Amino acid sequence: MMRSLFAVTLTAAVLSVGSGLAMAQPQARPTAPTAAALPIPDAPAPAVSKAWLVMDYTTGQVLAGENIHTRVEPASITKVMTSYVLAAEMATGRIKPNDQVLMSEHAWRTGGAGTDGSYSGFEVNKTAPLVEMEKAMVVQSGNDAAIALAEHVAGSEQAFAQLMNAYAKKLEMRNTHFVNPHGLSAEGHYSTAYDLALLGRALIRDFPVAYSYNKIKEFTVGPITQPNRNLLLWRDPSVDGIKTGHTSSAGYCLMASAKRGDMRLITVVMGDTSENQRAVDSQALLNWGFRFFETHRLYEPGKPLATAKVWKGVTNTVPVGVSQPLLITTQRGRYNDLKPSMALPKALTAPIAKGQRIGTVQVRLDGKVIAQAPLVALAPVEQAGFFKRLWHELLMWWQG
Repeated sequence: MMRSLFAVTLTAAVLSVGSGLAMAQPQARPTAPTAAALPIPDAPAPAVSKAWLVMDYTTGQVLAGENIHTRVEPASITKVMTSYVLAAEMATGRIKPNDQVLMSEHAWRTGGAGTDGSYSGFEVNKTAPLVEMEKAMVVQSGNDAAIALAEHVAGSEQAFAQLMNAYAKKLEMRNTHFVNPHGLSAEGHYSTAYDLALLGRALIRDFPVAYSYNKIKEFTVGPITQPNRNLLLWRDPSVDGIKTGHTSSAGYCLMASAKRGDMRLITVVMGDTSENQRAVDSQALLNWGFRFFETHRLYEPGKPLATAKVWKGVTNTVPVGVSQPLLITTQRGRYNDLKPSMALPKALTAPIAKGQRIGTVQVRLDGKVIAQAPLVALAPVEQAGFFKRLWHELLMWWQG
């Protein structure tokens, strides 16, 4: 159950005198359930897999996994980075959704129907809107569409791969290197389960519209309708992505994501034995994560968490809170063990702008900081007149 802000005891780790801070009073905490003492069972590891993990989207914490930093072939999960680059380049205005993208002869011959891989079905030497070509790449996993898009954005696959690697570096994917936009096996083309989860998390966070294409169940190009190969879209209504992959050397791969309530998980399974088995293994990992962990919405934006003293202002106090919801993920039953605290400066001096950063709120579990967020002024404080400023100057000198 997601609990409200004041169900947590907020302790004062404040860098000022006690009278300078007035904190909202918390409600009484509920009694911890008996199940809190039970140990969490091991995650249901896939029987045959080169690497796998479960990541909490909110915090980026790896809840379970094996070989998460081992280099593996990403297969068509590569196309998640192609989607990320497209969205990022679109955000800069360098490309647009209605750009006409040519299905070149190179793209058609290298990734089209005459190859062993998946294809989109766009006609050679014909154009289609960029967004349609992208959906064909995402839903149908069209290698030809990925190549055509890369050529449109950067002129060639090689040049586009340089963009992919630049964005990978920005996302701190430290054990990843791309040489093509589609994921067919190639020397020097590799990633890790952890890096791919970082990528999926970034796509969801940074470009939700581009991410939404991943939940489309089927897509039609001309007379050909092809289904999304992510079987979990049909089996679990909470699943809304992300991407499948398969080559003979990479095996069957799936990066999945699901959202239930305030909690979102990302799973990665690399090198499984079949299309169905990668879905079964991913579903088991998702169910485990949602069963034994929970996300708490601790603080809502715009709601005062404390009132800080202000010198030389029209008003003598300013309410402070968070500008974005603060969510954390913990093992079920550990909610009452959370220890929030605030750090505020010893003195605040007007003028203060609404939204100005004032301090920090931290949440600890077992002595370790597991979440933190800036505290901001929830209202502006204008500077007072001359005589009040002079009086406060004297008081500050006296107290200092």
